Amino acid sequence: MRDNRVTSGRRAATEDKCGNRSGNRVYAAGNEGSGDAPAAVRLSIVVATYNRSRSLLRTLESLTVQTLPAHLWEAVIVNNNSTDETEEAFLNFIRTRPGNGNIRMVFEANQGLSHARNRGIAECRGDIIAIIDDDELVNEQFAAGYLGFFDSRPDAVAAGGKITPLYEAGRPAWMSRYTEVPVAGTLDLGDRPREFPRGRNPFGGNMAFRRETLDRAGLFDPAYGRSGSALLAGEEKELFERIGRCGGKVYWVPGPEIFHIIGPERLTRHYFERLNYMGGVSERTRTLAKSPGTYFLRLISEAIKWGASLVIAAGFLLTGRPAKAKYLLIMRQCITMGLLKGTKGLP
Repeated sequence: MRDNRVTSGRRAATEDKCGNRSGNRVYAAGNEGSGDAPAAVRLSIVVATYNRSRSLLRTLESLTVQTLPAHLWEAVIVNNNSTDETEEAFLNFIRTRPGNGNIRMVFEANQGLSHARNRGIAECRGDIIAIIDDDELVNEQFAAGYLGFFDSRPDAVAAGGKITPLYEAGRPAWMSRYTEVPVAGTLDLGDRPREFPRGRNPFGGNMAFRRETLDRAGLFDPAYGRSGSALLAGEEKELFERIGRCGGKVYWVPGPEIFHIIGPERLTRHYFERLNYMGGVSERTRTLAKSPGTYFLRLISEAIKWGASLVIAAGFLLTGRPAKAKYLLIMRQCITMGLLKGTKGLP
């Protein structure tokens, strides 16, 4: 097996059993995990954070009420160059809550969500690694749900769970189930475990992996994902494509649920346009990196999505919901422009 603990930017020289060929980038963290761990630690939760001290504290509070015994899991909080009071807030949280020694913070100087997640994974002690974001609440069964699922399904190489939006100022009238996905990452595939449908994958706010899966496929590609305030995406999709080439099954797991906190600043038209435009840019980057043909096929897919969006928008108009129609078409337009223009046309 190839050693995947390489620095960002190194290229694999040969084809491995997962289908990574010479010239394809395989990414992982450049740092080893810190120290030996008690053998009892089974599951690790990685939380990358950047300048969100207030929401991070709410995430930490939700972690403290997990039903899984504390000695079986840990949380690794990765401070990715935060300039607010993140570190101070975290230290105060730990000081005022004795008994939370299974929650710790590490620092990652390389800016970007993929760098931060990779550092967190390198620091993990568990054989099961779950990843969430710093603006989420997890349900009480989150850790126990993932650990129990992977123990019961030896064929599962990765999994993802339910993402429910939690609007601080209420759900806006223009929001539909289509426009909610890029804003909140909403995901719900039902009450029973099953394989993810073809062409779909877990979302970054609620996903988990066997460590051996990441050893084979590599970690997150730092060419994708948010960096500071830049709204790039695509790192999860690119990783799950590599995992797919390695074989094994990726499952939907209904038990481990997160609640994604959506503040009013994410519901402005400017943010919505920028978010979707950068989604298009991310798709342009990802598909062009594979081949011009892949990019061309993505453009064809976008044309098909335009047809579907126009039909859905017409339905909204006919049922007296013009705001939903308007924002659906704004979303489609911004994604398309990002696909075509890249960062040169950034709004």
